[in-house]
Amino acid sequence: MTHTYQVTGMTCDGCKAKVNELLSNVSGVKNVNIDLGAGEAVIEMERHIPIALLADALSGFPKYTLTEKSHSYPTTALPEKEIKTWLETYKPLLSVFAYITLISFLSSYQDGQIMGMRWMNNFMAGFFIVFSFFKMLDLNGFADSYAMYDIVAKRVKVYAFAYPFIELALGIAYLIGFNPVLTNWTTVIVMGVSVTGVVQSVLNRKQIRCACLGAVFNLPMSTVTIVEDVLMIVMAGAMLLIL
Repeated sequence: MTHTYQVTGMTCDGCKAKVNELLSNVSGVKNVNIDLGAGEAVIEMERHIPIALLADALSGFPKYTLTEKSHSYPTTALPEKEIKTWLETYKPLLSVFAYITLISFLSSYQDGQIMGMRWMNNFMAGFFIVFSFFKMLDLNGFADSYAMYDIVAKRVKVYAFAYPFIELALGIAYLIGFNPVLTNWTTVIVMGVSVTGVVQSVLNRKQIRCACLGAVFNLPMSTVTIVEDVLMIVMAGAMLLIL
């Protein structure tokens, strides 16, 4: 895929060469073509690269700034001209939650009633397994997005690649009933760290993509993501109290 970006601050061939070098070093960039006169950078990439990562590559040279041209898609934020209702925006996430909730209810129904503990356990198993699956569909894309706001992944990029596998391991642990105390405490810690980065991004009003469903859906970061993470922490905490 190829996208065109506006680059300001370039005044000579030396600037052109420097910007070309900096952008070419970004992981996933295949080729960079700089048009000095137009102040544009045409970037060919192996996969979608969030604009924040491209801009960050120039951060060591404040005179250069990279912004998106109005016709260039996709970005980490929703395009300004694209207006969606709240329901349209979060339909994928709500659909996944509804599906997991329904299946966990059905699997915990016994003798005319819902077994609360079993329902929470089944829901947690389904949540982690399904969400890890979406993240693994585009592991590189997820890692790039997740590293933009998670407090650990920002510093240790490998954690972003490991996170979907951590979720999968937790899902399997809930599914087979492996050491409930350890599993629930791990969930509280992992989701607690995750929600910290989400809260910071929402409070700072950063217009970035939520990586909860990986790079498959372009969901904006919002309080919905906070509720999702907090719900998992509350459920894991509740099961620890019941055990």
